[in-house]
Amino acid sequence: MNYRHAYHAGNHTEVFKHAALTLMLDHLRLKSKPFVVLDTHSGIGYYDLQSAEALKTQEWEEGVGRIFNKPLTSAPAYSELLNTLNPEGLSLYPGSPEIISRLLRPGDRLVANELHPDDYDLLRIRYARSHGVQVQNRDGYRAIDATVPPPERRGLVFVDPPFEKTDEVQAMCRALAKGLRKWSTGIFCLWYPYKTSLIGDKLAEYAAEHALPDTLRADFLAFPAHGTSLAGGGLMICNAPWKFDEKLAQLCEELKLLYKNSSYSVSWITQPK
Repeated sequence: MNYRHAYHAGNHTEVFKHAALTLMLDHLRLKSKPFVVLDTHSGIGYYDLQSAEALKTQEWEEGVGRIFNKPLTSAPAYSELLNTLNPEGLSLYPGSPEIISRLLRPGDRLVANELHPDDYDLLRIRYARSHGVQVQNRDGYRAIDATVPPPERRGLVFVDPPFEKTDEVQAMCRALAKGLRKWSTGIFCLWYPYKTSLIGDKLAEYAAEHALPDTLRADFLAFPAHGTSLAGGGLMICNAPWKFDEKLAQLCEELKLLYKNSSYSVSWITQPK
C-alpha cells in the first residue's frame, strides 16, 4: 500500500480512463431504473494539483493540462465536470469517486472502496454527507465479492488498482471471474498501465480463453511504448455496451490530436451477440 494517487492525479492515463468512465455512466443513465457503481480502488475523491505531491511529479501537465479548456466532444460530461470543478482555472482534478458521485441520479448509488488507511479516512470524510455514496475500507478485490450482485441489478464495477503486486493480473482475473459468476449482467471495467502490451495481452488471453461476455479491449498510448516508462493505459470491459467500441474509438481519435506520436487500438475480444 505504498502507492499514493496524489502523485499521479490527472496524468495522461487518467484522462483516457476517466473520460471512458463518463461514457459508461452515460450509458447507465439512459434507462430510468437505478444503478450502482462499485469503485474498487477509489483514492481520496479529488486532488489538489498545487499540492506538494502533484507538484513533485507534475504528471498532470501532460494529461489534464493538455485538454483543459479544450472540450472533448466525444466525452462532454468529462469536460463539463472539469470546468465545473475549476471555474477560475485548473487547480483540482476529480478522481473516479468524484466523477461517479456527480453523475448519480436520485436512487443511484456509489460504493467507494479504499484500502489505504489514510486515503480511506479522507474519502470517508469527503463523502460523509453525500447522498447515495457509501464508503468502505476493504481489499478492492474482496469488495467485489462482498458487493455483487447488488439489489439494483444494473451497474458497473470499476477496477483501477495500483499494480504494486507481482500477481496483480492473476488477482484481477480471479476477482473478475467470481464477480461475473455472481452478477452476469454487470459491466466490469478493468484498467491497466501500458509500458509494453504484456498486461493487456494477458487479460485479453484470459477473456478469450474463458469466453467472457461481450468483452472489449481499448489501449490509448499518449507516447511510444519503450518498455520502461508509462506510455499509456488500457481498459478491458466485460458486458460492454452495444457499439461502445465506436464511442471509445471516437474518444481516442480526439485525444490523438493532442499527442504527436500517440496511437490507440480498440477491438472486441469476444464479439457481442
